[in-house]
Amino acid sequence: METSELVLKSLLGMLFLLFVMGVVLFVPYGSLNYELAWLYLILFFICVTGITVYLFLFDQHLLKSRLAAGPVAETRMTQKIIQSVAGLSFLATYVLSAIDYKNNFSNVPLFFSYGSDAFCVLAFVLLFYVFKQNTFLSATIEVQQKQQVISTGLYGIVRHPMYTGAFILLLFTPPALGSYYGLLPVLVLIAVIIYRAIDEENELKQNLIGYEEYCQKVKYRLVPFVF
Repeated sequence: METSELVLKSLLGMLFLLFVMGVVLFVPYGSLNYELAWLYLILFFICVTGITVYLFLFDQHLLKSRLAAGPVAETRMTQKIIQSVAGLSFLATYVLSAIDYKNNFSNVPLFFSYGSDAFCVLAFVLLFYVFKQNTFLSATIEVQQKQQVISTGLYGIVRHPMYTGAFILLLFTPPALGSYYGLLPVLVLIAVIIYRAIDEENELKQNLIGYEEYCQKVKYRLVPFVF
């Protein structure tokens, strides 16, 4: 993939994602006057853009592998189904949060919404360090050529720090949007992430030298002392 093509695909991918997020937030809300959604989207855009620019400058291999994502990119039917469920649950999180906030069902304090935005940014900071540390973070479950076991830094604490970052982002997204009911689809997403982490480990244990020993060394998958 040429540099210009990589830039174009990355840019279009980001813009499409933000467009979809905007649609599933503002259409159910019934207005563009959804200030919490604007704040969330701006922070989301800044964080994703920052990570994308870093990968373009320093790790184009990882950026290319992250562009191939979603059900279509998966090779196994089980993961295609799981990714489809995850995608629908992701969209449902925003739709339900917007409806909830519009009808004032949850009454989330404003300071908690702003605090949740801060945790969402923290999640992206965590994801940035994960991407910086592991160039083999493909968006699909696979073992890449010349892939090595990463066991230091965040990978010395939990085996799937990227999923840990996703946990934080997902859990704090609904309250950042002024909703508690938006956490209902997040429960489905958490179940999907847990299944995916276990499935990914089975693949890596079979095909990545040293990964089983790594699992014996680092005991927890996602949350230290919990799971």
